[in-house]
Amino acid sequence: MTLRKIQIVKSIHNQIGLPKNKSTETVETLIEIIKKTLASGEDILISNFGKFCVRGKKERKGRNPATGDDLMLEPRRVVTFRCSGRLRDKINSN
Repeated sequence: MTLRKIQIVKSIHNQIGLPKNKSTETVETLIEIIKKTLASGEDILISNFGKFCVRGKKERKGRNPATGDDLMLEPRRVVTFRCSGRLRDKINSN
């Protein structure tokens, strides 16, 4: 099962008691902060959870899967996630 944004909103509403509109606003604000930070090239470290890192990929050779033609893939940035030791232990203890 995949955890969806609406489920996070409902969980905040139930656990903290914020109204649903405030819970939605909180989640949306957090997501916007994360997107802006990553877009600026900065990493995000959330203690006891993990680290989101922006990495650069160089130009490289690729292949069009439909035609089989060779092509050059443009350089780009990707986001990677590395979980913390505590999160890894919690995942593996279940």
